[in-house]
Amino acid sequence: MSIDKDTARRVAHLARIWVEEDALPALAGEFNAILGFIEQLNEVDVEGVEPMTSVTPMRLKRRTDEVTDGNQQDKVLSNAPDAREGFFAVPKVVE
Repeated sequence: MSIDKDTARRVAHLARIWVEEDALPALAGEFNAILGFIEQLNEVDVEGVEPMTSVTPMRLKRRTDEVTDGNQQDKVLSNAPDAREGFFAVPKVVE
């Protein structure tokens, strides 16, 4: 597949990006390079290869799921411009 200047213009329009007229041939060349790389990937034999979610077989470290109140109410409210009775106080916005 080959991308020409008109197709590059249409893709830029669909992507809602402004591309100068003199930059369209370079953009078409970049699209062609990308499509060429994709064609190379399509030639790779992946028969029998399991799909991977990561390149390293690691699991994320997990912490125990314990419900706590955080014990940080004073720290959280210390930066509030107005705090009352342990809560953030905000101006009324609905009449």
